[in-house]
Amino acid sequence: MKVIFCGGGTAGHVNPALAAADYFKKQEDCQIWFSGAKGGIEEKLVGRAGYELFAFPLTGLSRSLNLSGLRQNVRAGQNAVAAVREAKKILKKVRPDVVIGTGGYASYPMVAAAQQLGVKTALLEVNAAPGMVVRRLSHRADCVMLGFEETASQIRAKRIVFTGSPVREEIVRCREREYPPIFAHRRPMILSFWGSVGALYMNKKMVDFIVRTAREGEFNLLHAAGSSNFQWMPGEIRQKGCDLEQAGNVDLREYIFEMDKAMAQADLIICRAGASTLAEVCCAGLPSIIVPSPYVTGNHQEKNARLLERAGAAVVMTEPECTGDKLYETAQSLLRDPERLRQMGRCAAKRARPDALRRIYDAVKGIL
Repeated sequence: MKVIFCGGGTAGHVNPALAAADYFKKQEDCQIWFSGAKGGIEEKLVGRAGYELFAFPLTGLSRSLNLSGLRQNVRAGQNAVAAVREAKKILKKVRPDVVIGTGGYASYPMVAAAQQLGVKTALLEVNAAPGMVVRRLSHRADCVMLGFEETASQIRAKRIVFTGSPVREEIVRCREREYPPIFAHRRPMILSFWGSVGALYMNKKMVDFIVRTAREGEFNLLHAAGSSNFQWMPGEIRQKGCDLEQAGNVDLREYIFEMDKAMAQADLIICRAGASTLAEVCCAGLPSIIVPSPYVTGNHQEKNARLLERAGAAVVMTEPECTGDKLYETAQSLLRDPERLRQMGRCAAKRARPDALRRIYDAVKGIL
């Protein structure tokens, strides 16, 4: 089977595709390529995983109606048209059996080109509220796979399959394995991250959280800042009187590549509410504090987060109400209540879909 996976812009669109690609290769002899945007996180993640990436110069759409936003949208449209034209050339050369889009504007050119050429296409939407690309292309796709059953009423498609959100096998099994310790001193550990792009506003708040964590020394903290925030955060933390080199209980990184190792040792997760992130948290059976991003289409992150909150698996805090101190005190309170943490973890595990990769593979085989 010859497959092109396409998606990008954030790790939440790339990691599900990588998980599916690895699973497909274990099931049969596959040739696999990826498609995405130049300069996107997909260039790092796909290259690290050993797959070839077709990268196009693409620009995301602006929601602003001012002159700058309109100019960006014109440029985005021009780039998309050029990318579709280039994608058609690639498709004619590679001749894939199927093109699978996993969301984000970076997935549009290859999926659109495939549909125009009559190549089989499948879409994977892992969020509760479908993104613009999925809404636009779903009616021409041969199959649309969903992470949440509630999403089905929001799209038009000839075939819809509920698969759940795919999670890499090493994360599904991470709590069953032994890993070298991340921290020398054994304390409860918090794993925190705001997404591959970084979230400037939340990392500003995270500075106070980190300073207080280092000062009080009650628990360990592993935090991924994202590439842009990693440039300024150490300096700002230092200005507040905290030397990270002397703080043995704080590990600040640009990105966490070995997420299975981090989740295996975490007692609590602090994160955004991207569907692929929450799928990993549930598969690892971990309690979480979730601060949904308000800057996403259809407020889909809060919808994702509230599903876990109602299940008893998470504490949800909106971005406007969140401060570094409030986040710290909420985390501290949870860590001081091990039974509540265990119960939240059990509730998270009940929401997991560890067979999502098999369902995705079966759905794709079903359209071939």
